[in-house]
Amino acid sequence: MSFVELSIPDPGFTGRPRFDSSLDLWGHTARQAQEPCLVLDVNANVVAASPGCGEMFAFTATDAVGRRLTDVLRLLDFNAVAGKLPEWEVDKVPPLLAISTAVLARGLLRLRKADGSAVTVDAISVPLRDGTRVVGSLTFFAPVGR
Repeated sequence: MSFVELSIPDPGFTGRPRFDSSLDLWGHTARQAQEPCLVLDVNANVVAASPGCGEMFAFTATDAVGRRLTDVLRLLDFNAVAGKLPEWEVDKVPPLLAISTAVLARGLLRLRKADGSAVTVDAISVPLRDGTRVVGSLTFFAPVGR
């Protein structure tokens, strides 16, 4: 014989949170994630960063919100000097490339952490859409060379 259990939610329960856009939904999801991930809007401003992202890059995830990607992540070039990534190359980093091309983007990034050390990460970015319009990107990071 089958057994079915029915639970009735608290009368004050309103169900799932409502989101006005896919950007809000993915932002909410990223804030809950332990994996290092970051959500940008179409203007390259941080909508959300996971706690794991803050740990990886040594910043407070909530302090990153509303700031431009290039103000949160200090992008470096891959030459021996490891200087600041030239402006003409910034648009080619995966989180921004996914927004501008509306397709999946992947690549290596070299970043300077707050403590001055450099880290290389594999970044995989997907465009986020509301209908057919691109409204931002979601990027996952994985350390390289550990």
